[in-house]
Amino acid sequence: MRVLKKIILFDGVCNLCNQSVQFIMKRDPHHQFQFASLQSEKGQELITQYQIPSDIDSILLLEDNEYFTKSTAALKIAKILNSPLRYFYFCIIFPRIIRDWLYDLIANNRYKLFGKNTTCMIPKPGDKDRFLD
Repeated sequence: MRVLKKIILFDGVCNLCNQSVQFIMKRDPHHQFQFASLQSEKGQELITQYQIPSDIDSILLLEDNEYFTKSTAALKIAKILNSPLRYFYFCIIFPRIIRDWLYDLIANNRYKLFGKNTTCMIPKPGDKDRFLD
């Protein structure tokens, strides 16, 4: 039986998102995550396959035929990483509306705070197998 990887969909033109992907890859020693940008053909195919509303532009975690967004996705990703950030998973006990409010505060200002690229990130040759697009 083939074990399916967890897939992270991210905003490919967002500097914060691209830096987050780099951070995750460095702290994912077992390569549990694969990546695709929301703007890519594969990203759009997965959005359709998982029946994700088209207005969602936050980070998405696809896992076990379910998808998770915003703070829930971020905390589930952090839990798996080889990093002290995994201890932030305890924040999952807080109501999602509070967690997502904080997430949205940063996400809605991400281009202003961290900048924006005109094109999606191009993976390094050694990392290409981790990207679906």
